[in-house]
Amino acid sequence: MRTGLYPGTFDPITLGHSDIIRRACSLVDRLVIGVAINRDKGPLFTLEERVAMIEAECAALSKQTGCEIVVHPFENLLIHCARDVGASVIVRGLRAVADFEYEYQMVGMNRAMDDSIETVFLMAEAEHQAIASKLVKEIARLGGDISGFVTPAVAKHLAGKFG
Repeated sequence: MRTGLYPGTFDPITLGHSDIIRRACSLVDRLVIGVAINRDKGPLFTLEERVAMIEAECAALSKQTGCEIVVHPFENLLIHCARDVGASVIVRGLRAVADFEYEYQMVGMNRAMDDSIETVFLMAEAEHQAIASKLVKEIARLGGDISGFVTPAVAKHLAGKFG
């Protein structure tokens, strides 16, 4: 069984994230969604809320793809999390060239710590490439339409946060 790890803050999960998850499921038998506990980022949603949203969003996707999808919070190094969950592949999503420079450095550091774990980059589909959780939250906070960026369930959670 090939296990992949797709890490992120997922604050909140967007259609771009879901696209990467769906496509990663074609590469692995089991996909662990690593939800980063990153206090420095000051997430809008609690860890429990983010985990619940991801589980809800991925339930149908798991059935549809036949890939086991597991949500796993983590606060340690990414490479340690990959070892903890038995991942042989780390899946990273790229939106733009600006993402690549940071990701390139991260891959180098991860390979130096454990060269048995590969990193695979997936580009979101064109219609989802510009979606960023930070921007979705800002649009929602200012009363804009986020229906093209998140599912109705996630939009409802955002509306609950911003009234």
